Amino acid sequence: MFGGLATAPVNSPHLRKSGSRAVVSDFGDEVGNDVEEDFLQTEANGVKNSSTTMSTVDIMPSPVLLWRFKVLLFFIWGFICCKVGWDSVMRMSADLRDLFLYEAFLYYNPLLLVTMMVWLWGVNLWVFAQSNVNYVKIFYLDQDHLTHREVWKCATWMTIIVPTSMTAYLYLYSHGEVSLAASQPVLLYIAVAMILIFPFDIFYLSSRYYLLRTLWRIVLPLQAISFSDFFLADILTSMAKVFSDLERSVCRMVHRQVATIAWFEADSVCGSHSVAIPLVLVLPYLFRLFQCLRQYKDIREKTALFNALKYSTAVPVIFLSALKYHVLPGSWTNFYRPLWLLSSVLNSLYSFYWDITRDWDLSCFTRIFKFNRPHLCSYLFHGHRWVYVWVIGSNLILRCTWTYKLSAHLRHNYLTVFAITVLEMLRRFQWAFFRVENEWNKMNSKSNIQLSEKDNTNEEAKSLISNDHNV
Repeated sequence: MFGGLATAPVNSPHLRKSGSRAVVSDFGDEVGNDVEEDFLQTEANGVKNSSTTMSTVDIMPSPVLLWRFKVLLFFIWGFICCKVGWDSVMRMSADLRDLFLYEAFLYYNPLLLVTMMVWLWGVNLWVFAQSNVNYVKIFYLDQDHLTHREVWKCATWMTIIVPTSMTAYLYLYSHGEVSLAASQPVLLYIAVAMILIFPFDIFYLSSRYYLLRTLWRIVLPLQAISFSDFFLADILTSMAKVFSDLERSVCRMVHRQVATIAWFEADSVCGSHSVAIPLVLVLPYLFRLFQCLRQYKDIREKTALFNALKYSTAVPVIFLSALKYHVLPGSWTNFYRPLWLLSSVLNSLYSFYWDITRDWDLSCFTRIFKFNRPHLCSYLFHGHRWVYVWVIGSNLILRCTWTYKLSAHLRHNYLTVFAITVLEMLRRFQWAFFRVENEWNKMNSKSNIQLSEKDNTNEEAKSLISNDHNV
């Protein structure tokens, strides 16, 4: 039993040694089997994944259907907000209804106007993209800048959140929940401020940083002024009423006058006769004035001084209007009111002239009748003569009515002031098309001049080389 010859199977692992053929053949067979199994498994998984993908595609709705569903939900939400808000207002007594609506309008009017401006800016970007105006190069934007679709997405969320908070304010106050109602605008303002300064990489961090940095450069023009700096500063001048209402709203929140009638006293700290109102109204014009002075310091062109003079004409309009509540009625009627009218006419006409001849470069209205230098946007949607007539005429009218908004003593009817502010934003909206278009043409003309000078230099160099060869 012990002395007999024991035979082991060829495939026994005890006979496998390094370098033996059995090891290679056996291992190759195992590897081949494993590869074949893996291939079959991979093929099966591929068939499974493809079928899963096909089933997912079949399950996902079409983009058009999804968009229509979102629009339907948006209109349903709007109807609910209007219904709840109207029922809440009608629950109040008639003597308190107007006062309460005025207060609610004051808190939410600034954010509604900002939302409207965001919508209009998205339309501006869409038109620039369609007309091949390189606004990215004009505003020195990075690769992560917001497109018109992303701007509209932000505007959509603002359109949902702001009216929802206003509806909750109306509903809670009409049902006796005064403390909860007072917290609605406060929470909304805090949320907006936190989103703007949120330091983490969400909610379009690079775009928020770009906006805050541009605002900082506007407030403190310590560096050379870029196109985006004074472009945004010009938009802020059209939103001076928004900043004035923001100041009054924050003042009432700080003094705990939200959802109360105590603030209605005109001579109170947050009343309509407050000195802070003209100070806030004049700030955007002062920022733009300092920008012009800084630009003159950098480039030494007298045009910057004339532009600064234009913004300085808004200062007497604002402060002369505010003097009505701080001087005797006879002094206002006989002395200050004529000065206010004169300064208003001067500011409106000067601003209108500058828009046409400088910002838009219409060459003293000659482009109304001739298109010697057609612009890129002109080919797209405003290449007709009547459009220029409309733009110039509407700009003149709205420049004159904008003085109404800057005058604190004419702001009794808040709905009228709101309508004029909306019209001013529409004027700024159409102003942006021609202003950016004019800047784009200037950049193209400069690049063409540089290319022609470079070509001339190259031709002169070639002629010199050929003369040397001839000699």
